[in-house]
Amino acid sequence: MEPFSQVELQLAARNHGMPLEALRYPVTPAGLHYLLIHYDIPAVDPAAFALTIEGAVERPLTLSLDDLRARPARELEVTIECAGNGRALFPIRPVSQPWLSEAVGNAAWKGTPLGPLLAEAGLGSDADEVVFTGLDRGIEGGLVQAYERSLPLEEALRDELVLAYEMNGQPLLPQHGYPLRLVVPGWYGMTSVKWLTRITVVDEPFTGYQQTQAYRLRRSEEDEGEPVSRIFPRALMIPPGLPSFPEREWTLPRGPTRVEGRAWSGWAPVQSVEFSADGGGTWIEAELEPERSRWGWRGWTHEWDAPPGDHVLCCRARDSAGNVQPDEAEWNVGGYANNGIQRVRVTVD
Repeated sequence: MEPFSQVELQLAARNHGMPLEALRYPVTPAGLHYLLIHYDIPAVDPAAFALTIEGAVERPLTLSLDDLRARPARELEVTIECAGNGRALFPIRPVSQPWLSEAVGNAAWKGTPLGPLLAEAGLGSDADEVVFTGLDRGIEGGLVQAYERSLPLEEALRDELVLAYEMNGQPLLPQHGYPLRLVVPGWYGMTSVKWLTRITVVDEPFTGYQQTQAYRLRRSEEDEGEPVSRIFPRALMIPPGLPSFPEREWTLPRGPTRVEGRAWSGWAPVQSVEFSADGGGTWIEAELEPERSRWGWRGWTHEWDAPPGDHVLCCRARDSAGNVQPDEAEWNVGGYANNGIQRVRVTVD
């Protein structure tokens, strides 16, 4: 594997994953939730902040933060995972945020549903997509741009989409999109635009950089690729035992060991999680905890009688649509959607 560059280390110092031991929390504390700041955190004056809804609508809207808070609210537990999670585990990777497996979190997001706002604005008969624009700006691909993503109209009108102003019962932190962000349950995190300031209904597919150049599953540089969308199924475990520093290799005593973790999928509810103590040669079905939220992760446990020796622990999730984690995900140019099974090497002493 190629050594990490200074550019990648610089990105890794700005952003952070969720420590795997934080999987023990049903709701991820805000400070432990994964974080990716694409450009810079914008400076926002909440008193002057406004959200505009424009484009192919009959009645454009301009709403202050107080206006949005005065509207009917909804709170949902939603697991958000970065599309680049697992990028650094591919043998060949692009120069980008070098995620291992920790770019995920599960939070309670509170805000006002998007659908009624679009209905109030009055969608035009030619409406095709909805574009979401954040306040964060930068240069990418040689272009000065705001961070923008779009959704097909039918996805934007889903009941579950919220314009969130709270995370875990508190106002959004600056790094998580204060004062307003979009939350799109089931989709990778690039879709949940932070520092949301404008919603534009358009009558043709959006061709912005983050839509047509980035976040596409491309098998080669020449391949146009397919857009990244819903989250593929994944299970993660808390590595059991004591970690060494700085190698983070785990050692535990022989005997009964409780292994636990979380699993999620954006395509369908998690149906099962399997555990292996021999690198995936033998799989045993784990015990699933009750589902807390359709769009949040689901806990799982397994009681493992750990014998002496070296072991490779694995876990994999399957959803009710039949999607299952592969042993190894198929490589792509952007290093996206790597949901290959987690492998944890432990020594039982």
